[in-house]
Amino acid sequence: MSHTVEWKVHLHLFEEEGMTKARAVVDTGTRVVTGHGAAHRNPVDPDVPEIGDELAAGRALYDLGRQLTNLAERDLDGVHAPRPEPRPTVGWPM
Repeated sequence: MSHTVEWKVHLHLFEEEGMTKARAVVDTGTRVVTGHGAAHRNPVDPDVPEIGDELAAGRALYDLGRQLTNLAERDLDGVHAPRPEPRPTVGWPM
């Protein structure tokens, strides 16, 4: 069975008082999931906004991915499907 969908992720970045905050939002068609991330600049570090944006965005997307994975695992439990083997949470993907 062929299945193709497109999910668009909206990534919002906010900067205030040396902190960058990010919000990543995806609408799957059945639910809306929001991930959050933040980055704090050390006062002794140079002010490079792109680094804060990258860190906060990456953390928000990581949070979003974690939530989607958790939702899928709960959905699998609901249909009594066998669960995939756990993957390591750190290190390089296989």
